[in-house]
Amino acid sequence: MLGADLTPAMLEAAVRAGRDRDGQLLLADVAALPLGSESLDAVFGAGLIAHLPRPEANLRELARVVRPGGTLALFHPIGRAALAARQGRRITPDDLRAEPNLRPLLAGSGWRMTSYADEDARFLALAVRED
Repeated sequence: MLGADLTPAMLEAAVRAGRDRDGQLLLADVAALPLGSESLDAVFGAGLIAHLPRPEANLRELARVVRPGGTLALFHPIGRAALAARQGRRITPDDLRAEPNLRPLLAGSGWRMTSYADEDARFLALAVRED
């Protein structure tokens, strides 16, 4: 297992949680991952999609490091509506995680969405790396 984050603070939190016992932790930017092409079987992006500075390019970089047929899981422990309510805002039509926006974004980045769930208790979009 490989865990990566852009911020040292998040990696330190991962170490405190014992995640370094499960695999290697890496300080890395999703814009230019220091990994070989097709070197991973899957990517699990917890809370990732809303923080991508260049979503299409960043998702394309994730596709580069995942083997064809590999999986991308975009997860958040709370759904879009519940998160918006918690933050005192409303969901807008341009929300990147909305299925009509996310599906073509993934398709344009080398992924095919296979599953989409946006519930109060979780957000989970699964995609397969295209050949």
